[in-house]
Amino acid sequence: MEKVLIVDDSPVQAAQLKSILDDDYNITIVQTAEDGLKAVSADNFSLILLDVVMPGMDGFTLLKKLQDEVVTRHIPVILITSLADIEHEQHGLTLGAVDYIVKPFHPLIVKARVNTHIKLYQYRKQVEYQSMTDQLTGIANRRRHDRYSQIRWQEATRLQVPFSVCMFDIDKFKMYNDTFGHPAGDKVITSVAKTVSNYLRRSTDFFARYGGEEFVAFLVGDNSAQSFAYLKRVRQAVEDLHIPHNPDTAQWVTISIGGVTVLPHPESSYDAYLKIADTMLYDAKRFGRNQVVWADESMRQLREK
Repeated sequence: MEKVLIVDDSPVQAAQLKSILDDDYNITIVQTAEDGLKAVSADNFSLILLDVVMPGMDGFTLLKKLQDEVVTRHIPVILITSLADIEHEQHGLTLGAVDYIVKPFHPLIVKARVNTHIKLYQYRKQVEYQSMTDQLTGIANRRRHDRYSQIRWQEATRLQVPFSVCMFDIDKFKMYNDTFGHPAGDKVITSVAKTVSNYLRRSTDFFARYGGEEFVAFLVGDNSAQSFAYLKRVRQAVEDLHIPHNPDTAQWVTISIGGVTVLPHPESSYDAYLKIADTMLYDAKRFGRNQVVWADESMRQLREK
């Protein structure tokens, strides 16, 4: 059941809206804009019904704050107000509201507009998911990584928890393709993606195909020692698939991994640490492949072999 947040300082009006929508949606009610901000950071809502006139922070200000945040700007907001003039309606729509309902409202109108925007939200989510999924492996693609990494980086910065980013590469993959052909190479990419995905499936993990035979992942909350140990197990799991490689170059298909762990701060950049992870991957290749090379919080290098 889709979740709808009602932000309204009037208990009577909030209860009326809830009674209209309760049969179709999971409704949460808060009475201040500040509590509204807390609610959207703690849960996933498909729509927000927002009263414009509230004490303290008004609805327009809350709407602007929601639109300014990457995590919340996608949530459709319908404004509820007694301000029926064109100027206020234009202001709300300009700030990013998807619709306007003027008080006193009719239950059928509320239901119809909420249903319409929930369906549009669901459709957008489906299209977005398809556009952000790698067609070969079924995991996230680079586009999804580029968007999601910024969201999780901001969260880690706000919560002050460790953030680890790492790059994966299938060793000597061009030689594999030259020996066995591209269809076999596609099967290897899919097998590696499936194996790594089975490990990186916690809610704090993210894994994507970055391009070709290269993958990217990040882990939130683990320190460098934990991440380094965990990724060593991931690397070993790929080797344990025992996918035959060209006997002149390697016995099995393997991967190299480079990563870095950082405690992010507002002045730091995700992209800068992604480059460090790529440098660690280069070192893993340089040191002999089929290994993990990591930079800890003090930028000391940890080597598996």
